[in-house]
Amino acid sequence: MADSSEKTEDPTAKRKSQSRRKGQIARSRELSTTLVLIASSITLLLYGSYIAEALFKVMARVFTLSRDETYDPTHMFSAWGEAFLQISVPVISFMLVAMIAGIYGSIALGGYNFTWYSAKPRFQKLSPMAGLKRMFGINGIVELLKAIAKFVVIGSMALIALSLFQDEALHLDQEIYPLNVFHALEMIEWAFFLLTLGMIPIALFDVPYQAYKHKEQMKMSKQEVKDERKNSEGDPQVKGRIRRLQYQAAARRMMKEVPNADVVVTNPTHYSVALKYDQDGNRAPVVIAKGSDELAMHIRKIATAHGVPLIPTPMLTRAIYYTTEVDDEIPHRLFMAVAQVLAYVFQLKAHRAGKAKRPKPLTRDLPIPQDMRY
Repeated sequence: MADSSEKTEDPTAKRKSQSRRKGQIARSRELSTTLVLIASSITLLLYGSYIAEALFKVMARVFTLSRDETYDPTHMFSAWGEAFLQISVPVISFMLVAMIAGIYGSIALGGYNFTWYSAKPRFQKLSPMAGLKRMFGINGIVELLKAIAKFVVIGSMALIALSLFQDEALHLDQEIYPLNVFHALEMIEWAFFLLTLGMIPIALFDVPYQAYKHKEQMKMSKQEVKDERKNSEGDPQVKGRIRRLQYQAAARRMMKEVPNADVVVTNPTHYSVALKYDQDGNRAPVVIAKGSDELAMHIRKIATAHGVPLIPTPMLTRAIYYTTEVDDEIPHRLFMAVAQVLAYVFQLKAHRAGKAKRPKPLTRDLPIPQDMRY
């Protein structure tokens, strides 16, 4: 027999919402780091020369001063301002690219989520046992394997970069200044780019792993699903009891109205509908009670006890039962059929009172629309 406490069920919408409010969503630090490094390396490849030229101009301006500037401290501030204008645009652009990549990498898995819950102090985080469990659990083993993989992969990429640029690096001293400096910066940019490529397989492994781990952590046991359904929707037994009580109360109200009916049309075995028509008013006939099976039999008993005529009209009874609720007027498309029934009932009452002849039997072929024939 399956254990009801085993977490085998997918999380409910409420559980997902609560987890997001607590900041418990899938996140991959490796993805964020990889995107920042790749975006930074590509930016350096594209605009590294502009940054280098700006740095050269700053150094040339700061370290090349005239005699007047040397003896006048106020010139120092103008030199700083010129240096800042030279370096600010390329450096700030590089920082913006890295910042955008970092933000996107943080929300790429799990989406945007802001909450203060994770910032609240919780003393269970200080538990030594919880720390040991994190260190030596499955997650700790995976983090260790990722660290080893990063060391191996990035170390391998570093060896590849060294082998590719070894000859060029050894001959930099033979090149003319400042071309050798720009050449060295270009090699550094490409070496940095190769190193960042080593992070891609780590991120490709970490993203599905973090998604899988989060999904497993979010799973619920069958008992948790039942408890949540009870809390959100109410106990099914209690709801069933309430529905039964409501049904009984409604049935009692209907039974009180049956003696006031002008006629009760029947199926005759499964359905009963009590109709009342106010001849002095301007409303159409109203359904004051209806029921099926046992309730239908009870309606017929009360009607018989109070002298309310019972008219067997199976097709009309089913049509009213399925299209009209209690206290509602009958549909206008059934006016003609109900009018014939009421006319027969009123003539029958007049006959019993000795005021009219016995009416002709009610026709079975009442005018009921085809789409209302149940």
